[in-house]
Amino acid sequence: MASSVVDLGPRLAAVLVVLAVLAAVVGRLSGLAQDRPVVVAVVRATVQLAVVSAVLLAVVGSLWLSAAFVLLMVVVAAATAAGRATGLPLRAPGAPGRVATAALPVLAGAAPVVALVLVSGAVPLRGEAVIPIAGILIGGAMTATSLAGRRLREELTGRRGEVEAALALGLLRRDAVLEVVRPAAAGALLPALDQTRTVGLVTLPGAFVGVLLGGGSPLEAGAAQLLVLVGLLAAQGTAVWAVTELVAGGHVLPDVPR
Repeated sequence: MASSVVDLGPRLAAVLVVLAVLAAVVGRLSGLAQDRPVVVAVVRATVQLAVVSAVLLAVVGSLWLSAAFVLLMVVVAAATAAGRATGLPLRAPGAPGRVATAALPVLAGAAPVVALVLVSGAVPLRGEAVIPIAGILIGGAMTATSLAGRRLREELTGRRGEVEAALALGLLRRDAVLEVVRPAAAGALLPALDQTRTVGLVTLPGAFVGVLLGGGSPLEAGAAQLLVLVGLLAAQGTAVWAVTELVAGGHVLPDVPR
């Protein structure tokens, strides 16, 4: 069995350049004006993956360093989710508070699942196992937080009058907001649900392929992927719930009527 999905070398570099140019050209010719963001994203991904690969070589041998790296993942995830959920840049006033608030759903979603799989022994307590699992779950919780925050912000902006009407009828602020945002919040779980429903039929996700490439059997690969998918459903569902409660309490979008 091959030890890698791709062959490292000049051909890979050439293909990556061609693909990046193609994506940028499509972003320009389509009228979406996404050519520059595509180039920036590719350059950032290249640099970040190179740095992360070098860092991981140094930290995976130590549980303490691995834990510190996981904490860094949480900070970056919270900062990213804060910007997406509020629509405000991180340099805007109140950014530290927004990042801390966004960290709550990320941690609420990822931490219990990571703790369960480690304490149960389903995932060995080693850096090379902890970092990938934690990264997948933190990333999933971040995505759910970002999607839920954006959907709820757009929903409240478009249906502000309904919230005000509910308040005028005597509903508590939390109840009035939840009445509007809960259906929209559920939509943030659709990507995770679709991925779980179609796994093995449409795609073979990374955990499955990774176990196979590591020498595991198809049964072991399937078990690992199932653990990841079910864990993501739990993490993302909890994160969306936390975002919904934060919005209803006015902690994420304080401009909602009171």
